[in-house]
Amino acid sequence: MEIIAYEMKYVKDDIAKNSIECVPYDEKYFQQYMKIYNACFYEMRKALDIKPYNFLSDYKQISEKDKDIFLLASGDEIIGSVACCGSEIDDLIVNKKFQNRGYGKQLLLWGMNYIRQSSNEPISLHVAKWNEKALMLYEEVGFDIINIERVR
Repeated sequence: MEIIAYEMKYVKDDIAKNSIECVPYDEKYFQQYMKIYNACFYEMRKALDIKPYNFLSDYKQISEKDKDIFLLASGDEIIGSVACCGSEIDDLIVNKKFQNRGYGKQLLLWGMNYIRQSSNEPISLHVAKWNEKALMLYEEVGFDIINIERVR
């Protein structure tokens, strides 16, 4: 099965403000983060036959980049998360029970504003063509497709 992904960039100077506050990832959240992460990517990985369908299973898989992961939480419950790796947005996820409430957009804007604090480089991200909802969000915020990649 062919898998297409888009490389997208945000090149504008202005970024809309966000209305949330994220906190740095803490290892105490790993079990909950792993469940939410896997739930968010399971349908896409299954539809595109990317095995394992539940990719995240061991803390070592994220230990190199855990300093780049930020959480939106209510008490001890994770609402969502965004990773900001240099000038790239990665692994933007929203807990299934909190989806369709605007948290994805707020996490995206938070990540973009966080990146902009230390870099004026274009902000980049990658999204599978399959993930139409995310693609629409990124375009709505102002990202443009700059490259189409055939992943497989």
